[in-house]
Amino acid sequence: MQVTDFYVSAPGKAILHGEHAVVHGKVALAVSLNLRTYLRLKATTSGKVCINLPNIDTFLSWDLSQLKQLVTYFHGKRDEVQRLDAELVRRLREFIGVTNGNLDTCSMATLSFLYLYLSLFGSGELPSLTLTVWSELPTGAGLGSSAAYSVCLAAALLCASGAIPPPLKEWEHTARWCQEELELINSWAFQGEMIIHGNPSGVDNAVGTWGGMLRFLAGKIIPLSRVPLLRILLTNTKVPRSTKVLVAGVKDKINKFPSIMVPVLDSVDAISCTCEKVLSEMTCEPITGEHYNILEELIDINQHHLNVMGVGHPALDRLCQVTLAKGLHSKLTGAGGGGCGITLLRPETDSLIVQSTVQELKDCGFDCWETSIGGPGAQQHSAISVKEEILEILNHY
Repeated sequence: MQVTDFYVSAPGKAILHGEHAVVHGKVALAVSLNLRTYLRLKATTSGKVCINLPNIDTFLSWDLSQLKQLVTYFHGKRDEVQRLDAELVRRLREFIGVTNGNLDTCSMATLSFLYLYLSLFGSGELPSLTLTVWSELPTGAGLGSSAAYSVCLAAALLCASGAIPPPLKEWEHTARWCQEELELINSWAFQGEMIIHGNPSGVDNAVGTWGGMLRFLAGKIIPLSRVPLLRILLTNTKVPRSTKVLVAGVKDKINKFPSIMVPVLDSVDAISCTCEKVLSEMTCEPITGEHYNILEELIDINQHHLNVMGVGHPALDRLCQVTLAKGLHSKLTGAGGGGCGITLLRPETDSLIVQSTVQELKDCGFDCWETSIGGPGAQQHSAISVKEEILEILNHY
């Protein structure tokens, strides 16, 4: 056990452009959200493994002797990712008492933690440790909260097991791993996501690992080297929706009206590519109002396209009306049908306008945060670089 006390964080994600079209082979742009999940790993001598997830009121602990019985056989090395071990997943489901197909958030979080812990330590001595996780992200809102959790788990447990070194030097407050180490973190995080979601695309955990912006096309994920940090409002309409049902609805529309819907998908693809070009220009030349004008127009056009696809919702229309009345531009992000929306803020947008917009959106019954997109991926922190209120929660357990 190499790590005694260890803080790590990973960002959530939003889809900037290309949701739904990506299912049909078009480009999607996914960006990191500067709302993060934080994890503290603490080595203990209690002979127990404890996990505290105060966001979802989950506080669990197991004796090492109980966990050792689950690892009767082991092969593979920590620094190589095996295929998902279906037998270990089955044993863990039995162990935590969930043998049916449907898992609640608490069971899924527990299952993915135990799977990564046993996979990374199972071939040697199991260490006793306490993990506490706190997230600024709402769960189940399509903002990558489970992937940020999986990335934090993978990074902390890989460091604790000695598979990768902690990147933080004594004099630093935050540090990132090198490319090769991030790839290992990402592939173990993907295992955690498979346990939680069954068949994930890999986009959420890639954004959580690398941060910034990723271009996703036909299963290929390409991190874009540099993107500008953009201020946004993130609004959760709190209208529940089923991604599966919405995806199926879009597919039906395409089958029914191919000559109408295929050009819509092509247009969304062109929006993603135009947006990518503008953002890369913004990193290598002075940013102008014209850059923001184009980004705002692309947001408006894409929102109309998403309505044409049938994934809009009156709550999202309301969000667009409220923000447009203030001169701001919004679109849904993710599956639609409710869920979340993003609103672009220009650098010069007056703070009073932002405050009054947030208040009006809250008056509609929505949750609303001012945040930014394009921030860093997985990071290790010194205690001093973690926000005070988050540090208090992490150190409370």
